[in-house]
Amino acid sequence: MSTTATMGEMANSAVEFYPKGTRSGSRGGGGGGRADGATGEFAVTVEELRDLMELRGTDALQKIQDSYGDTEGLCQRLQSSVTDGLSGDPADLERRCQTYGQNFIPPKKPKTFLELVWEALQDVTLIILEAAAIISLGLSFYQPPGKDTESCGNVSGGGEDEGEGDTGWIEGAAILMSVVCVVLVTAFNDWSKEKQFRGLQSRIEQEQRFTVVRKGNVIQIPVADMVVGDLAQVKYGDLLPTDGILIQGNDLKIDESSLTGESDHVGKSADKDPMLLSGTHVMEGSGRMLVTAVGVNSQTGIIFTLLGAGELEEDGKEKKGKQPDGAVENNQNKAKKHGGGVAMEMQPLKSAEGGEMEDREKKKTNVPKKEKSVLQGKLTKLAVQIGKAGLVMSAITVIILVLFFVINTFVVEGQTWMAECTPVYIQYFVKFFIIGVTVLVVAVPEGLPLAVTISLAYSVKKMMKDNNLVRHLDACETMGNATAICSDKTGTLTTNRMTVVQTYLGDVHHRVIPDPGQINPRTVDLLVNAIAINSAYTSKILPPDVEGGLAKQVGNKTECGLLGFVLDLQQDYARVREQIPEERLYKVYTFNSVRKSMSTVIKLPDGSFRLYSKGASEILLKKCSSVLDANGEPRSFRPRDRDEMVKQVIEPMACEGLRTICIAYRDLPGNPEPDWESEADIVTDLTCITVVGIEDPVRPEVPEAIRKCQRAGITVRMVTGDNINTARAIAAKCGIIQPGDDFICLEGKDFNRRIRNEKGEIEQERIDKIWPKLRVLARSSPTDKHTLVKGIIDSTVLEQRQVVAVTGDGTNDGPALKKADVGFAMGIAGTDVAKEASDIILTDDNFSSIVKAVMWGRNVYDSISKFLQFQLTVNVVAVIVAFTGACITQDSPLKAVQMLWVNLIMDTFASLALATEPPTEALLLRKPYGRNNPLISLTMMKNILGHGVYQLVIIFTLLFIGERMFNIDCGRNAPLHSPPSEHYTIIFNTFVLMQLFNEINARKIHGERNVFDGIFGNPIFCSIVLGTFAVQIVIVQWGGKPFSCAPLNIEQWLWCLFVGVGELLWGQVIATVPTERLPCLKEAGLGLEPSEEEGEEMAEDEEEIDCAERELRRGQILWFRGLNRIQTQMEVVSTFKRSGSFQGAVRRRSSVLSQLHDVNTISTPSHVALSTATANTSPAPGNASGESIP
Repeated sequence: MSTTATMGEMANSAVEFYPKGTRSGSRGGGGGGRADGATGEFAVTVEELRDLMELRGTDALQKIQDSYGDTEGLCQRLQSSVTDGLSGDPADLERRCQTYGQNFIPPKKPKTFLELVWEALQDVTLIILEAAAIISLGLSFYQPPGKDTESCGNVSGGGEDEGEGDTGWIEGAAILMSVVCVVLVTAFNDWSKEKQFRGLQSRIEQEQRFTVVRKGNVIQIPVADMVVGDLAQVKYGDLLPTDGILIQGNDLKIDESSLTGESDHVGKSADKDPMLLSGTHVMEGSGRMLVTAVGVNSQTGIIFTLLGAGELEEDGKEKKGKQPDGAVENNQNKAKKHGGGVAMEMQPLKSAEGGEMEDREKKKTNVPKKEKSVLQGKLTKLAVQIGKAGLVMSAITVIILVLFFVINTFVVEGQTWMAECTPVYIQYFVKFFIIGVTVLVVAVPEGLPLAVTISLAYSVKKMMKDNNLVRHLDACETMGNATAICSDKTGTLTTNRMTVVQTYLGDVHHRVIPDPGQINPRTVDLLVNAIAINSAYTSKILPPDVEGGLAKQVGNKTECGLLGFVLDLQQDYARVREQIPEERLYKVYTFNSVRKSMSTVIKLPDGSFRLYSKGASEILLKKCSSVLDANGEPRSFRPRDRDEMVKQVIEPMACEGLRTICIAYRDLPGNPEPDWESEADIVTDLTCITVVGIEDPVRPEVPEAIRKCQRAGITVRMVTGDNINTARAIAAKCGIIQPGDDFICLEGKDFNRRIRNEKGEIEQERIDKIWPKLRVLARSSPTDKHTLVKGIIDSTVLEQRQVVAVTGDGTNDGPALKKADVGFAMGIAGTDVAKEASDIILTDDNFSSIVKAVMWGRNVYDSISKFLQFQLTVNVVAVIVAFTGACITQDSPLKAVQMLWVNLIMDTFASLALATEPPTEALLLRKPYGRNNPLISLTMMKNILGHGVYQLVIIFTLLFIGERMFNIDCGRNAPLHSPPSEHYTIIFNTFVLMQLFNEINARKIHGERNVFDGIFGNPIFCSIVLGTFAVQIVIVQWGGKPFSCAPLNIEQWLWCLFVGVGELLWGQVIATVPTERLPCLKEAGLGLEPSEEEGEEMAEDEEEIDCAERELRRGQILWFRGLNRIQTQMEVVSTFKRSGSFQGAVRRRSSVLSQLHDVNTISTPSHVALSTATANTSPAPGNASGESIP
């Protein structure tokens, strides 16, 4: 109870600063002077209700009795009805909102564009460039007193081709301008990303609905519209959106771990413990509750208010589901880190910009060893490697330039350092430094995080159209690597429209639905009652929407199938339900995955009881001791008869793919009243009424979708609770198993027997013997599903670690959905709990949508690879050119501003162009890349090196003999005051045009010949290439001094274009060279092997990645990873300045990070109870069922 007590204190402290405001506000609106007790004409105040909701169990019941008489008394004071709910009158609802608050937690404002600009300016590389540019600007305006600076200036002829004085300021100004451009583009990208997430967010918020009774009608309303006094219907799998008091419940069990930290399910009943709290999950049963607190006044609202999350995000109220994952902790961290723009994430999608952060943090904190997504791991490692190389190159460039200058000036020329020349020397050093930083800027692929973000955001938006609602961004990319899919049967592979097509009634097996006249009236009467009463009253069949269509099935589809059977027998189930309303049901044992049956007890007029039961036929028949014969009389039913029935009736039905359900009843004496708690003694000795075969046809598009999966190297397995024969028949119809294949189909209990040792412990080696051939797992419990998924993921039998996707819809599928690499929840049939645990929600519950997700996932991976192939070519060439140019001519052929423009093309624009390529069916024709595959394949390596060689040859040719070829002035070693030369302009122009045409080459990464294939299907790509070309013309012709460009004539332009188009021809040459013939590439391709298998001890020199990743565990998004990398590199630059070693810098940084990590872990004690609670909750449902299976 201690946790509850502390919550009480927390809540009371919160009373002071929230709802009073709301209340006084509403009172003020009404004239201010109303007596407190009659708040808004209701006889209960917000405070009273809050104090009431603090209590539990008997204390709560006592308080209700003392203050209101009973729940009905409270209901009357709230002007509601225990049977009909509220009137639904808009004025009344508005009054309730005014008095008791609305059911959401007010949002925090998104970041403004200026804040995002400020964030983008924090990038260390940019800061260094700005500083250098400002120094350069200052020095250019500074005229030393002595006018004899000419002697200083000419010291090093090739030092710099820009004079001070009148034009020296231009370069500094141009660098500042380009920095502004980069910052604006970055901020705009961030801003549009956040906007997209918020849009997605609000869509989901509108979709979440809850069932309430208003004016006696059961309706579904958006959660935000629920008010105090509403009568809500709660059922298995719901996530409670408000606090309330149970009025009537059937076998209701709640998982309150998100609030109390206790992982055991708490039984709730109107006479023992009626208090239901928001943010808790209904694990079993059903009932009706009176809503007593909404929004910030509910238990979860109070906690969030205390955590300062009060303003955190729209409708935070509605989905408390993340609490079980220590979301409170996440929110706190995020609120600290990002100062907002973060949804208080309870929606099925991660919050606006906190989206991927939270999800990553969730995975890091709770699920042991759920490593970061494949692509991120590879990219991180690659970025570090490239960054290191770039750093070394830029440092060497600066050192060589400085040494050249110093030796040339003071040794060769024999000059002495003159005081009045100091500013000039400094100006040289600043220029050298700028060149060095520019080399670094070009070398570091900051475009990578941008490309990933754009590609993922683009895919997520498009996937909405393909019925995939992505909740966690990285799930979309992980799907491209999927090697196994464990799918449910009902609803995913089948249409989830159940109809009874065969029945065994009165000793006769009817292959079609019999005429009511053929059956004994007593049997018909028993059957109708058994079906109508022993099913959720929310399941019903409504007339079709369109004339001549199929009737609408509402609620549980199996129950709808049975109700349809009643209608086919020309009987009326609604009449029975009117005679025996839900309140009169004496005791209900609701369906769960352990019982695999549902039973309801009613009291007969003579005082005795009757129990109706329905469930899986082979399980329920074991509890039957008699069966109704043709005359409607019970006759004895021995085990021998049962085996006969299984052979003659159940197996033939199951082999046709039908689900078999047994319906039975039992009469119990009224005196003495049975002990309802000992279920085993009650649900036994039954009389079987009938066994029905229910058909659930396979969705027409599924067999084709499964064929695509198999062609794409993905194994589909069916995991179902159904009979093994039914499962096998459906698997054959879908194409999961094919005649002649080597596969196994198992039942849950056989599976458990095979994977456990003598002590009953699960052994990985035993699982490894089974899973590669396993195709169907029938009669499985959620624990079996979790065990299978875990077994496949942890397996080391194959050289590639398996990437597993799982579909689930039930509350107890949660653990398996969480464990899987990608969890798919059903949007229609799925419970709130399953949606919470999932990564992607299938809005149409259709298996073929999963195939679309695979296609998009592979497309993301390919988009990133295309971008990498393009970017690395530019990187290699630009760095080598700047480096060798600096070494040989003491000046970089590509100026700082030009480099920044190239950087802009290759980072921002290329990532946009290449990351938005739409997917094609061809993506499904290859096997998954797998976790251990290098990000840069041999073909890509060949392309990068091949194009790099071409570009370097061209540029060095132009650099050293270009002036003779074009018959123009030489640009090398130009004197100080010379204007921009045509020579260097041609080099710059040729370089950019080669990149543009190489961008077209980069569209294909598997060595295809036709690089134009589908190019017009991507308008973004076309417009970016053309736009870049247009800007390039403007820069060259009119860029002048700031861009160090001289206008070119038409002939020079044609030559530049010719060399650029040469890239496309050269691409064909490269494609002709077989990759296998180039053994030297092997190391290059694998040298970048970026996989980090989980659990492996990392080598010493990879330590820094691990440390940098630690920060990410604190929930930073991909975007910040790029900045992290650059910061590391910049810190290293400064370490070079202090002549420390590179390793030293990294070690220092990592130790700081690890301290930070520890501090973060310790410094958030306020949510310890909540987050530890959650660690044990998720497996709870599974364990519960696991114990009872054997």
